[in-house]
Order: sequence, then structure tokens, then C-alpha cells
Amino acid sequence: MATVLKMGWSKPSTILFAAEIPANEKAFSFALAQAVEYGAELILFHAYDTLVVSATESSSVLYYDPAAAARAEMEHLEPLAERARDEGVECETVLRPGLAADQILTFQRERQIDRIVMGTHSPGPIGKLLVGSVAEAVLRMASVPVFIVGPEVVDWASCDFAIRTILCGLSMHESSSMVANFAAELAAEHNARLVLQRVIRPQERQEVLAGRSIHQIEDELVALIPVALRKKIAVHPIVTPGDPTEELLYQGGAQQADLIVLGAQGASAFAAVARLGVVYKMLAHARCPVMTLSPVVLAAKGFRMEKAHAAAEVYLAGVF
Repeated sequence: MATVLKMGWSKPSTILFAAEIPANEKAFSFALAQAVEYGAELILFHAYDTLVVSATESSSVLYYDPAAAARAEMEHLEPLAERARDEGVECETVLRPGLAADQILTFQRERQIDRIVMGTHSPGPIGKLLVGSVAEAVLRMASVPVFIVGPEVVDWASCDFAIRTILCGLSMHESSSMVANFAAELAAEHNARLVLQRVIRPQERQEVLAGRSIHQIEDELVALIPVALRKKIAVHPIVTPGDPTEELLYQGGAQQADLIVLGAQGASAFAAVARLGVVYKMLAHARCPVMTLSPVVLAAKGFRMEKAHAAAEVYLAGVF
């Protein structure tokens, strides 16, 4: 299926940074670096709760004061806006009352946003990712690519944030062509090397190979990239057996990936609640940022939306 990608997805003119209070410094640093690189407008967006505590000697009273809440949140965001302006970036601060995920998605639909950047919380004590309901909802429902900076991403404060190698996870799913195309567009924009990875789980080996060799499957991965783009970038296919998350994380380190691109076709609400699937595990442990294309993005290009699974494990269908 031929897919036409929006130019702003690989070369954004407007970037939305979904800010918490206090802001995720690593995520903001990445958002600012991208705005500088692309000459893009940076929007610092924060949704706030209007519930304010008024304390007296005798009691504490809860009441709603939108103006007071907005002033308090603005005090936290304005220093970030000044940092952006000092870098020559056009920066706007937007505050809205209400639930964060709802407000982010509503604003993204209202404005011409090309990319959302946000952070996640740290992994829990038993290894489950506490992404937070906001990040989960956004990565599942946004109609633009979402750039997520997880808790294990290295602190690149002293580096140049350059993207030299992109790792893209693919599968047999029909949306893989779009995911590969998007990753290739990014690689061309950054003059980066593109690594396409397909992991074959043991129980799928017979079905996936079906008389083909590993070399033939590697050729099929490369064929997902339009010929015009193949002439501009270095493409390296990798097909390995094993666990998808483990193999992606391993190659992310071995290839020194600066960005991982995944299709989130299978990032269902069930997977979000259960913290299951490749996407959530990757966000928990990836050492570089992860960019996702949501089920909404993929469906808009004609790929099937998948029903939520009640199985023991839910995988990222656009990936594995």
C-alpha cells in the first residue's frame, strides 16, 4: 500500500512539549534541541488542576480558583520559555484547565502540531513501566508522531543531540511499510544511518520463514523503503530470532541508536492498563528516545485498527 506522509512529521515546524510541573528536564532538552535544529516553533503546553488549597489556622479549604492556578503554573513554565527564546526559538506557553491527556489531544487537533514530545515516569520496583495515564493516552490517540523520552534515556545535556543512527522495529503487519517509510524520511532528514530490525519469535519461526531464508527476509525489509529514499540513506536490515523487546534493546545499544521508531498499532487500552507489550517495555528500558506512530495515525493512512486483546501478552502490532 502506498502511503503519503506529511512533510511536517519528519521536518516539524511546530513542536508541542507536554510539560509536567516540575518539567521533565531530559524531555524538555530534547524538545528544545529539535526546535533549534528545525527552526520550529516550540509550544510549552500544560494542563492544570484548578483545585487550590487555602490554609488557615483552623482549617484547610479546597476551592476552585482558575486564575490562581494558572499563575502558579506559569511561574514554573516561564523559565523554560526564556531558555528557548535565548536559543532563538519562537516559544509560546499554553495553559489549559482540565485533564492533561484530553487537553493535549484537543489542542493538537486545533493547532497545526507536527510532533509531540513528552517524558515518562520511572519503572516500578517490579519492572512495570509507570508511563502515566497521560503519556499512555497520548501515544495511543495522537494523530501526529509522539517522541517519548523514557526514564533510562541517557542524559545528553552535554552532547549535541545529533541523530546519526535510527533503529526501526518492523513486522509482517501491513503498517510496517508506513513505519519504515517514516523512519527513512527521518534518516534522510538527519543524514542518518537506518537500521531495520525484524525479530522472529521461536513460535513464529516456521510461519515467518515459510521456505525463505533470512537473507530473503532482509531483502524484503529493505524493499519497504521507497527507491528514491534508498538512494539517499544507508539502510542495514537485521533479522534475528528471540524476544522482540530484548533483541530491540540489544541492537539499540549495539548499533548505538540515537532514536528508535515504532508503530503502535497494537497499543490498546488493555495493553496500557496491563503495562504489557513491546511499546511499554521499550519505553521503560530504551537508552535513547522512542518515536511512535499511534493506531490513529496508521488508521488514517488506511491500515486496520486492531481490537484490544485479552491475552496474557499484547505486542506492538506495527512492530512485533
